[in-house]
Amino acid sequence: MAYLAKIETQDSRPVALPAIAANSNTRPNFSPLEWSIIRLARIDRLGTIRTAGRLRRFWNWFVGRGNPELANPKLEALRRMAVLTWHFGFTVPGEDVSEFISAGFSPDQYELMAGSINAALSSPQRIPA
Repeated sequence: MAYLAKIETQDSRPVALPAIAANSNTRPNFSPLEWSIIRLARIDRLGTIRTAGRLRRFWNWFVGRGNPELANPKLEALRRMAVLTWHFGFTVPGEDVSEFISAGFSPDQYELMAGSINAALSSPQRIPA
């Protein structure tokens, strides 16, 4: 729940990112499925990225809501990062970005997603597919 923590500039520490092979020949991109997850994350609230407790699971069952988590861990990491980016833009905490990259995405893909979300928020057009 790093997104709930207040960002303190005095206590800033560098975030260690996993080693990534530099491959400048390929442009970062997402599959159509991944773009659809990014688009659908726009309507998710921040509470959907937390693990639901017993009371929340009961309430969701009672009102007929399903579990928003995706079965694929890589796609769930993408959904979580997209939800955070829709709400916070480029100011997502470093730990969450590190988890996103550890799931198999590249920093260039994060920048592509954040830039696309920022463009979508600036002008109500659709995100590139």
